[in-house]
Amino acid sequence: MCATKSCHSVQNVRRLVTSVLSLGLLGQLLLFSPAWAENGLSIELNKVDSQDEACRAYFVIDNKNSTAYEALKLDLVVFRVDGIISQRFAVDLAPLEANKRTVKLFDIPQTPCSQIGSILINEVMECKADSGEDSKCLQEISVSSRTDVKLVK
Repeated sequence: MCATKSCHSVQNVRRLVTSVLSLGLLGQLLLFSPAWAENGLSIELNKVDSQDEACRAYFVIDNKNSTAYEALKLDLVVFRVDGIISQRFAVDLAPLEANKRTVKLFDIPQTPCSQIGSILINEVMECKADSGEDSKCLQEISVSSRTDVKLVK
C-alpha cells in the first residue's frame, strides 16, 4: 500500500502499461484467431469413387466470403501413386454463391481411383468474382482431403 503521492503515480503508470500491453496482446489474438482465418475459399477432396473406367472425385467447396464467383476454372494435374504425372485437365467449379457450401463432382477418365496418389491445383485459369476479376484467387484457396488421394496446390 502506498502512503505517498509518488508511490500512487508509480502504481498508476504500472497499471497503464499493463493495460496497454494487455490490449496489444488481445489485438494480436484477435488478428490471428481461427475466426479471422475462416475467410476465403476452401476446397476439400471429400470422396473418390471408382466408376466403369474412371474415378469420380467429389469436391466440397466452402465459399466463406461475402463474394460470389461467376467463374473458377482450375488447371488440375493428376499424379499416380508412384509420383508420375497421369493426366492434366481443367475443371470449372463455378458458380459459387457467397457464404455457401457446394458439392461438385467430376470424372477422371481412364484412371482407377487406386492409381491416383495426388491431385495438384496447378493454377487458377480464371477467377471471376461478382465484383470482377480476382487476381489473388489461388492465395485465397485452402485445400484438404478426406481420402488417401492428396489435394495440393
